[in-house]
Amino acid sequence: MSLSLWLAESGLRNLPLEELVDGFARRLGAEGVPVARIFVGMNALHPMVLARALTWDRTTGPATRFEFQHAEIDRPIMQQSPFAAMLRAGTSERRLDLRQPPPDDEEPVFDELRGLGMTDWLGNIFPFGELAPGDGPRAEEGVGQLWLVCSVATDSVDGFDDAAFARLRELLPVFALAVKAVAMRAVGQGLLEAYLGTDPAARVLSGAVRRGEVHEVEAVLFYADLRDFTALADTLPGRELIALLDECFDCMVRPMARRGGEVLKFLGDGLLAIFRTDDRRRAATCAAALSAASDTLDLMDLLAARRREAGQTTPGLDIALHVGTVQYGNVGTAARLDFTVIGPAVNEAARIEALCKALGHPLLVSQAFAEAAADSRSHLVSLGRHRLRGVREEAELFTLAG
Repeated sequence: MSLSLWLAESGLRNLPLEELVDGFARRLGAEGVPVARIFVGMNALHPMVLARALTWDRTTGPATRFEFQHAEIDRPIMQQSPFAAMLRAGTSERRLDLRQPPPDDEEPVFDELRGLGMTDWLGNIFPFGELAPGDGPRAEEGVGQLWLVCSVATDSVDGFDDAAFARLRELLPVFALAVKAVAMRAVGQGLLEAYLGTDPAARVLSGAVRRGEVHEVEAVLFYADLRDFTALADTLPGRELIALLDECFDCMVRPMARRGGEVLKFLGDGLLAIFRTDDRRRAATCAAALSAASDTLDLMDLLAARRREAGQTTPGLDIALHVGTVQYGNVGTAARLDFTVIGPAVNEAARIEALCKALGHPLLVSQAFAEAAADSRSHLVSLGRHRLRGVREEAELFTLAG
């Protein structure tokens, strides 16, 4: 099988990136192209991650992976990359003879490559759209501005000869296309996870995309809402308001993610999350949710204290925990779907949260939760029976003791 055909089939089969790079490099070597090192990088179109990269070495294989956050865009490792200059200039190819003395303004990576014994370097940028002068890593990205960067280095005494160089120029665009096929799936999955959550994203990618395709799951419901946020919103400029909201959500989500919770929906100034009982006991799931709620309130207290020192106001947070069976899946119209949970248990969780302010407790848990939380029952204290709006029977509610 020709190397071009192997690359095409690998891209079509979504061969993992490490295997794709390793297979390409070793097949090049078998053809007589003396590849010693390959670098592959791509911007990620992700809310947290700016770019991901992989380095292959002839001795260790694809052993090193990098991930760069958006906040790292001004770091020297990014700005002093040879690809940064190429992106700014709109240059798609650059070759450097590493046997020659380095100029004063040479990028630091080439000194490192010389130290590893490299003699020749070829770098390419393959834009997934039109590459214009001035294009480069920036906050505003879209599918039309994605790009793949790739460099190939050799430690051959004579560098890449004419035949090897011609073969690389012939094959690298096909290699880039195969990587794009693999990487775009990762881009899509990353975006789905950012907007839907890890489990819903996996279900959508596995084919659960039809309207009304739902199934029953038992879960602990975590329903949270910022108290008096609307009044505070009227006093803050837009950017300050969004920054505050992001900080509050960070306080809610970090403890939850550590304990297996899954955010299903951000509700303006609140959120709905679940802790599914699929792979652990109900009591353990309840304990995890209760710990996440307690840690969330602690983080909110720390945030409020820090902002208070700066003369800034912080909203309170109310949390309700409930357990029940819900319908989990696709709901919506033929053109626009939402992956969420619905059912009476969701409504009850919302009604319980609404009583937090009146009862003077930022955390309330239902009787069903208290009964299921055998491992944590000693940490809960009853607040008596209370009427929930829209629910016929009064419900006993609990909060954390102390």
